[in-house]
Amino acid sequence: MNKELFLVAWLCLVLPNIYAQNVDSLQIRKIYEEIMLRGKAYQHLDFLCNKIGNRISGSPQAAASVEWTRQIMDTMGLDTVYLQAVMVPRWVRGDKEIGKIMTKMGNFEVRLTALGSSVGTEEKGLLAPVIEVKDLAELKKLGEKNIKGKIVFFNRPMNPLEFDPFDAYVGAVDQRGSGANEAAKYGALGVIVRSMTSNQDNFPHTGNTRYEADTKKIPAVAISTNDAEKLSTNLAQEPDLKFYLKLNCQMLPDVLSYNVIGEIRGSEKPEEYVIVGGHLDSWDIGQGAHDDGAGVVQSMEVLRIFKRVGYKPKRTVRTVLFMNEENGLRGGNEYAKVASEKKEKHIAALESDSGGFSPRDLGITADEKVWQKMQAWRALFEPYGILRFLKGGGGADIRPLNRTQNTTLVGYQPEPQRYFNYHHTEADTFDKVDKRELELGAVNMAAMIYLLAEYGTE
Repeated sequence: MNKELFLVAWLCLVLPNIYAQNVDSLQIRKIYEEIMLRGKAYQHLDFLCNKIGNRISGSPQAAASVEWTRQIMDTMGLDTVYLQAVMVPRWVRGDKEIGKIMTKMGNFEVRLTALGSSVGTEEKGLLAPVIEVKDLAELKKLGEKNIKGKIVFFNRPMNPLEFDPFDAYVGAVDQRGSGANEAAKYGALGVIVRSMTSNQDNFPHTGNTRYEADTKKIPAVAISTNDAEKLSTNLAQEPDLKFYLKLNCQMLPDVLSYNVIGEIRGSEKPEEYVIVGGHLDSWDIGQGAHDDGAGVVQSMEVLRIFKRVGYKPKRTVRTVLFMNEENGLRGGNEYAKVASEKKEKHIAALESDSGGFSPRDLGITADEKVWQKMQAWRALFEPYGILRFLKGGGGADIRPLNRTQNTTLVGYQPEPQRYFNYHHTEADTFDKVDKRELELGAVNMAAMIYLLAEYGTE
């Protein structure tokens, strides 16, 4: 081949890619300008947090959030907005918890909160000796002779040497999720779990605990890190001290709730679905601003912006606001089940459930060929704060789609260092979310959904 023919062939290969990247860059810039100048995400988060409030599944506030988000998406000019029914657990906290360290020198009240799904104590409360352990392995080693008739105090902190707090969280959260169930096997009367945060503060962090069907259910609470240190210090000085615990929580029958879904039909391949979502429920303390009000309003903003800038996706794009991520994952599982029953082909799903902080990474779970294709898009995100595409990512609500359909998963991963200051606490309120950071997250989410809707994963 002579030089002229080689040059022509090379240009035929390269120019279309350069043109496509330029078109994509301009479209993403248009999305950026519209969100940063006329975005609605922060306004919507304000209403969700300050007018509706916390939204534990099955509660009146959760029902209000379903209806409000449905109405908001109804105003966007979408092709379809509908509710997807799902039965969810109804756990209620009841009156404020009471916890006291009972020592020879006096009694000290501590800050604690019942763990989700926990049973309550008897009316008179629970008074028992305490035994401190660091992990489930130590619990097993101590056995029934050392644990029976006591309250087990799980006091393993999140590892401060982990740079990513989510890695530290994963390394410590088993004591919250399984501690009560495992301790009950050895005759424990209750459990106290150190809160899942690296901070030393007075905020107890709730979260779900799980019981096996054949294990006795015992009361379970999280204690603030400051009070965990106080309890540990007192135990070292007085090993036979007792702890008084009074919980008023209970599990009620399941109730009907809904996933909220909005859709823009694809212009070329409507049978292929790309979804973006967050979870609408939150814990019943705080306002659920970072977890996961931010992800909800960002996901709603994606469809609103597509309509505003006149973008018509080639593939069908859905925003899905999942119900019951926190204490059951019923919404995510139901969505995947219905999608399989309808034989809907979900090629990709993006979830925002790591707070409304500044953009940092996108985590991607995909086959190698898809991964390489998406890597070519990375430069388009650099102007808007995303500098890395990482292997592995997604979210709890969209993970069932990967199991059932091998759907490509994307997790929006903002700057993580402050997330566990607020996670599952009364401090997770609207005022902790920065408007610009929240909107930049929506920009990057909309950009990824645009590329997936435009080019697919083949």
